[in-house]
Amino acid sequence: MIKIDNVHKKFGHLHVLKGINLSVGEGEKLVIIGPSGSGKSTLIRCINFLEEPTSGEIFIDGEQILRHNHTRMVRENCAMVFQQFNLYPHKTVFQNITLAPVKLQGKTKKQAEELAWHYLDMVGLRDKALAYPAMLSGGQQQRIAIARALATKQRILLFDEPTSALDPEMVQEVLDVIIKLSQDHVITMIIVTHEMGFARQVADRVIFMDNGLLVEEGKPDELFDHPKNERTAAFLSKILR
Repeated sequence: MIKIDNVHKKFGHLHVLKGINLSVGEGEKLVIIGPSGSGKSTLIRCINFLEEPTSGEIFIDGEQILRHNHTRMVRENCAMVFQQFNLYPHKTVFQNITLAPVKLQGKTKKQAEELAWHYLDMVGLRDKALAYPAMLSGGQQQRIAIARALATKQRILLFDEPTSALDPEMVQEVLDVIIKLSQDHVITMIIVTHEMGFARQVADRVIFMDNGLLVEEGKPDELFDHPKNERTAAFLSKILR
């Protein structure tokens, strides 16, 4: 579903991604871990062209993402859940969810509303349909952001540290929604997270990034319990203790 070929990303003199090569299968649940500043978020932002790679190539389902086609490619294939929710504050929950299907995908109002109710039920927030984002807790806002992403019916979901902006007591309610989603839907998911227990539970494969490089990858139990690389082992010894 996704192929990344020798992707570099520079911000001025700062070399953030240093030749990333990665393939992600259809329906695969890939979790990316690593220290802050390792390039994790930049990598997934390059996949949906929020950041344009400095060099290298990215393909979705065999078609290369380029400057002239990236808007269509992203609309047809990708949805993203951000750290900071990014809900429209002046629109209700229901309006936030129905906006993209109507404006970007040409769905009828009725079709968009049916999708909104379905995914509000899935994240357990039907009763908040007429609320505004400021009336919700951080955990509820992030669950609405997930419902909004799902309502676009994309084949790829990107999660950029979806719990990092939440108070600790709200983290699990969001993780539970993502776990259920991973179990019940054949969607390709790439998740950047620092939640190691969650990564072990949801991932088909885990990748450890450091200093702009893919250092090690493997199945969750293999990587967490028996890391082969010294940098991976050092990181996990700090974060799992």
